[in-house]
Amino acid sequence: MRLKAYEGRAAAVAGKGKDPVNLPMIRHWCEAMGDTGPAYEGPDAIAPPTMLQAWTMGGLSGHTGRSAAFDELLGLLDEAGCTSIVATDCEQEYVRPLRPGDEVTFDTVIESVSERKTTKLGTGYFVTTRTDVHAGPDRALAGTHRFRILKYAPAGRSRQQERPRRPRPVVNRDNAGFWEGVEQHRLLIQRCTACDTLRFPWLPGCNACGAPDWDTLEASGEGTVFSYVVMHHPPFPAFTASDHAADAAGPYAVALVELAEGVRMISNVTGLPYDKVRIGLPVHLEFRRYDDELVLPVFRAREEVA
Repeated sequence: MRLKAYEGRAAAVAGKGKDPVNLPMIRHWCEAMGDTGPAYEGPDAIAPPTMLQAWTMGGLSGHTGRSAAFDELLGLLDEAGCTSIVATDCEQEYVRPLRPGDEVTFDTVIESVSERKTTKLGTGYFVTTRTDVHAGPDRALAGTHRFRILKYAPAGRSRQQERPRRPRPVVNRDNAGFWEGVEQHRLLIQRCTACDTLRFPWLPGCNACGAPDWDTLEASGEGTVFSYVVMHHPPFPAFTASDHAADAAGPYAVALVELAEGVRMISNVTGLPYDKVRIGLPVHLEFRRYDDELVLPVFRAREEVA
């Protein structure tokens, strides 16, 4: 089997991390993950072990140490009709902690290529790579990262399935009132009746004082973009193709919007190209209906800005 011949071949040799282990990245990671472990700050700080892969990432420009073997393997799978790819899982082993100032190097090998498998996504092959991460002048092993992908031929879809549907929200007894408000084109914010703290998303109790009782406040709909990301890959047709011209196929912006009332919520920004979204952009609320049954709150850039 031609694919099996790639097992054991190098995918990257003597790759080098683009930045040494550093406190700013550790801080950003901990803030994003909500990890307040004391070991990750101060003069004797170490990096969270789960950041192992982060120090090896090449960004959009990639790494110069990458070999041709992995690209050849993916090319063979493309020729076999396995043109789609999805990451399935990863495994990490930690040997020693990484510390600020450590220069990271790594070697990656194609560890295994599975037999042909049939999944709900389609038929294809699981490809596993193993990256050995080293640090310091002696290149001591710091950890191992195994990454597994499925390279597959998409399963055929019926004509009724061709038009993608937006994922449905999970509605439960804690947030049902919010979605009832959305259906009525009202954006409702919870308000603690004990301390008047506003909260979003909806919770069964106040995260400020712990009181269980609450009422609601209807948001004015005015807000600003507090932060945002632009989704480039993988493409998700349900979010990038619809009857709305502003949602034409391609990348799309997902924003954390700070409402005038002070709470923040995640939604799409419409009314301008994704690459024009900026922090501080004024937006206002509108409600859109998808698939003839689903109503969602989104935020449109103000016309004077767009």
